[in-house]
Amino acid sequence: MEPVVSLVDVGVRYKRKGSIFRRSSYYQALESVNLEIFPGETLGVLGRNGAGKSTLLRVLAGILHPDQGEVINNGHSVSLLALQAGFDPVLNGHENAILSGMLQGLTRKEVTSRVDEIREYADIGEFFNEPVRTYSTGMRARLGFAIATITRPDVLLIDEVLGVGDQEFREKSEQTLTTRIKSGQSVVLVTHSQAQTRHLCDRLVELEHGLVHAVERV
Repeated sequence: MEPVVSLVDVGVRYKRKGSIFRRSSYYQALESVNLEIFPGETLGVLGRNGAGKSTLLRVLAGILHPDQGEVINNGHSVSLLALQAGFDPVLNGHENAILSGMLQGLTRKEVTSRVDEIREYADIGEFFNEPVRTYSTGMRARLGFAIATITRPDVLLIDEVLGVGDQEFREKSEQTLTTRIKSGQSVVLVTHSQAQTRHLCDRLVELEHGLVHAVERV
């Protein structure tokens, strides 16, 4: 089966600023990563903070270009769902919903026709008309996930969203994700919860210091 997205010897490094007492240096976030995502599979990504999980998602989404190696996308749409991704803190929830939907490939008319659906799913009340800078982390997650429910990318990348918010939201978002998985959509899920990944995922990848430490079929 041909993968939808492949990483071949991908490496990403960040420059650390120096100071009076220290020279500038580089931090290797990803190193020689080889990974394939197949149609209809759900891939779980585990690792400690700083292991390179979020960097990996940004490379897969095309937001971040690797310093070495190659990202091969065989003509498939990829969308990243992260708590902070794509939101303008000055705009309100309604405006951010339209902007984010358009950035994910929908027309303004298509997004506008589904704003009420986004508002209902997010369930943040009157805050939907307030600037996003006033939102809690959980409210941002609700809005981001609600927007993701109206888009249908070939590959959906989810960064730690299912671990925030109240119990009701976690259950609702997990149920939505389960429905997406059963529909055959490819999903890459970053989370700290091994129980959650084992419940939802076909394969698990563990990152450690920017390296793929282990790949396991669930």
